[in-house]
Amino acid sequence: MAFNERLANRIRERLSNLPDIEEKTMMGGLVFMVNDKMCIGIIKDEMMCRIDRIFHEAAIEMRGCRTMDFTKRPMLGYVLIDETGMKTNAEFDYWINLCLDFNKYAKASKRKEIPDL
Repeated sequence: MAFNERLANRIRERLSNLPDIEEKTMMGGLVFMVNDKMCIGIIKDEMMCRIDRIFHEAAIEMRGCRTMDFTKRPMLGYVLIDETGMKTNAEFDYWINLCLDFNKYAKASKRKEIPDL
């Protein structure tokens, strides 16, 4: 796979005590769905965090954090954290908790219905 398996295991361990966690491969990486909503992901060696937009500007000022621009367009509410921003357990937990806190209020994506053939 094209994502950091060590980081995936670190996230798995942190989320292991939570119900309704699902892993999906997408965008060449891995996404952790919480309550059927995209919450945390991995793109190459970076952790993708879905956060409340009101924290976006403050978040990108933190070490190792930048706006996600997967499609060459900035995506407010989505940030990428490199290794320097999550070296310690406290830093890592900060980002995970920020994602989980927002997940309670985030809207789920509308599921596309697949027509019967």
